[in-house]
Amino acid sequence: MAIGRRTRDALAVIAIALACAGLLASPAFERGRGLSLDALTWLRFETFGNRHDAVTSPAVVIAIDEESYQAAPFKGAPLLTWTGEIGRVLTATLEGGAKAVGFDIVFQTSIEQSEIPLGDSTLGEKTRGFDREFLRALAAAAAGGKVVLGEIFGEPPILPAPGQRIAVRQQQNLRPLNTYTDNDDVVRRHPLTLSAENKTIPSMALELAARAIGRSPVIAADGVTLGDYRVPGSVPGTMTLNFAGGAQDIPTYSFADLRACALKGDKDYFRREFAGKVVLVGTVGIEDRRLTSKRFATRAEGARRPRCVLEPREVAKTFARSTIAGVYIHATAVNNLVRQDAAIELSRPAIFAITASLALAAALLARLLRPTLAAGILAALAVLYTAIATALFNQSHVLPIAEPLAAGVLALAATTFYRFMVTDKDRRLLQKSFAYYLAPREIDRMLASRRLPQLGGETREVTVFFSDIEGFSRIAEQMTPEQLMALTNEYLSAMTDVIESHDGYVDKYIGDSVVAVFGAPLDDPDHARSAARAALDCKAKLAELNLMSTAFQGIKVAQRIGINSGAALVGNFGSQRRFNYSVMSDAVNVASRLEGANKFYGTTIIGSHSTVALAGDEFAWRELDTIRVKGREQSLRIYELHGRAAELSAPEHALLAGYAAGLAHWRAGELPQAADCFAQHAADDAPHRLFAERAKAAVEGGPAAWDPVRSLQEK
Repeated sequence: MAIGRRTRDALAVIAIALACAGLLASPAFERGRGLSLDALTWLRFETFGNRHDAVTSPAVVIAIDEESYQAAPFKGAPLLTWTGEIGRVLTATLEGGAKAVGFDIVFQTSIEQSEIPLGDSTLGEKTRGFDREFLRALAAAAAGGKVVLGEIFGEPPILPAPGQRIAVRQQQNLRPLNTYTDNDDVVRRHPLTLSAENKTIPSMALELAARAIGRSPVIAADGVTLGDYRVPGSVPGTMTLNFAGGAQDIPTYSFADLRACALKGDKDYFRREFAGKVVLVGTVGIEDRRLTSKRFATRAEGARRPRCVLEPREVAKTFARSTIAGVYIHATAVNNLVRQDAAIELSRPAIFAITASLALAAALLARLLRPTLAAGILAALAVLYTAIATALFNQSHVLPIAEPLAAGVLALAATTFYRFMVTDKDRRLLQKSFAYYLAPREIDRMLASRRLPQLGGETREVTVFFSDIEGFSRIAEQMTPEQLMALTNEYLSAMTDVIESHDGYVDKYIGDSVVAVFGAPLDDPDHARSAARAALDCKAKLAELNLMSTAFQGIKVAQRIGINSGAALVGNFGSQRRFNYSVMSDAVNVASRLEGANKFYGTTIIGSHSTVALAGDEFAWRELDTIRVKGREQSLRIYELHGRAAELSAPEHALLAGYAAGLAHWRAGELPQAADCFAQHAADDAPHRLFAERAKAAVEGGPAAWDPVRSLQEK
């Protein structure tokens, strides 16, 4: 069963939208899904800033930074030898009221285990007890459940030194530091649990958050609950990180300053800065840096919290890496869990639905509107949708951005291509088929109504334009057929362009003649004015062709134009099988007679009284005469279109005024006075010369020779 064109196009639009949405929402476009989160993190930061003041951050970071490496006594010393001072800072931090301390740094060995020969024994034997203070600090903290050492699951696993594991009571205070990386090597999610030896182990972040709120996590097959918070996650066993922008969202302290503060014994400082906090200890140098979903919203890192002992160091404001230290990933996860604001991603079916909706909107726009307009509206919709997504992300809800926008662009392009290859192919064929028979506006109306043109018409007020080349037969005798065709085609093309530029419709060509109509098929309340402008521009264009065109070389072409306004029947005329859009009425015949009257008066453009009345005062008209043309009993007042009123020179004003005075004397029967007026410009103006001869003949012939109405029997 055949389907209609509208049904076909509707099905094609739906199919394109679904195909684009299916492609962009599929796992193959997983990288785009991650890009949405990255873009939203940047947009939210730039639009709203950070939701929380850094002072309220549940997690803080003690940074083993470049300042620490350069400060005494650590400069030049391997990190393995820092354990005693780390223990000192750990103790001071917990005494200051920290809820828990997690280590994002793993000391896999101890200097006490070194077997490097030193004198008559080994380095390990010589430094026995070196880690004693560190181990005591760990043991004391572990007794209160306030310390968690990190380990890394893998083959082989990375574990703290045996003495440290014993000090923290083995697995009771050991948690994995593993992170979750998307397939584009960007960290956007964080493990809540990991499996080892058929056991499910909470991650470092989940363990620290649980100790901070004093509630054990409930781990089930379908997710994790911490207190009354059901942790959202799109990937099983993980949470989607909700990174803040910038570098001040998580308070950071330099280890070197805290070590000096602990030596000073400033317990008030530790209470002010660490009471009720979850503390993470880690390195923030060039090692252990990761790309995350805040990669477009990073800023220069640094320890910006108030100092205790050391002088403040200026943090570079211009240099910012796209990566962040791994310790901030764990700190962000802790903050999200404690604040209960982990990012909430949509399910894949929901993403497909949103993507399909935008793709369908784009496909419909491309089908119904011009490509540029459709693209502009789609861009506006994309901006609006992105603004909504950014606002929702400020409440932790993640709407997809990359998938819908990419699907919209793809659907727009695909539908435009379909329209060009299929839908508009029919339209172009019809336009091409009817272009030589119907007016362009009539073709557009036909295509819009989806109905073929029919015989019939309507009565309208129009202005008819009739022109031909003066002495065309004489010109034809001087040229070869090929030359004559080249001249005629160039002339008709130029005149047609001028007429159509003024919204006129070329009805037909009759040899060298042009018949055009203004006011149909396109409605034009100013049809008389448009026709007058077109007539003047045709005259100017012909003068240009006489000077510039190679086809006109050696030939000076002149034209005659008649324009007349009145009621006419316009529409499709012809047979049932073949017809064209045309105009029929007495107004057409009058325009033809006016065109011919130019030959008698030596003018170029003649208009009727009805045209002059409608055209307004933009033009300089010269009333030439009252005539009676062949085929009409009623006389006509005719006018020469001399030019645009604003462009007339003083001599031209005098010329027209003199002619008007002479015509008034003529009509009043004052023949000697009329003859005198017309004689003043008879030498340089054809209408003056003609009337001067008529007035002289009337004077010589007496009253019987005077007739105020001129009969023109020639066409």
